[in-house]
Amino acid sequence: MTKKKSAAADSAVEKELEGVPEHMKDDTSEVTDAADAKIAALEEALAAAQQDVLYAQAETQNVRRRMEKEAQDARAYAATGFARDVLSVSDNLSRALEAIPSEMRESDAMKPLVIGLEATGRELDSVFAKNGITRIAAMGMPLDPNQHQAMVEIPSADLEPGIIVAEMQAGYMIKDRLLRPALVGVAKAAD
Repeated sequence: MTKKKSAAADSAVEKELEGVPEHMKDDTSEVTDAADAKIAALEEALAAAQQDVLYAQAETQNVRRRMEKEAQDARAYAATGFARDVLSVSDNLSRALEAIPSEMRESDAMKPLVIGLEATGRELDSVFAKNGITRIAAMGMPLDPNQHQAMVEIPSADLEPGIIVAEMQAGYMIKDRLLRPALVGVAKAAD
């Protein structure tokens, strides 16, 4: 306790003891010591309670930040399952366009169908772009196990091992997360 507080406490005790017989005043030191101990205990309890309040406020703030981050992620990646399902539709549309022979593409009877299918593919790509879904670059790139899944190794004398030489299925990202890895063929050293 500071000297100022101690002096104030002593003078308060002296005022209280006015009119008390001298033989009874000798016990005042014990009372003062007990009061000082109680004050010290109360000050310690107050400091502990203040510390607990600070910890509780920090924990509340951490929980709020975590909840905001989870809500933000939920909004950003809510369509992940749906996007995976739509990717197979996009793959089938691309396969259908690739399967149309060039003579049929030039045919007056088939030309409107081909144009419609190509327009549908462009619209699907536009919807993907609006929702943060991007195609993963693969051809000619080194194999990245975080984005590509090697399906076969293809002997190549021209390319160094680990370079992607074939893409069986396109891979996609949604924002910064992998939606589907690209299925690829990788160059290996020729025998």
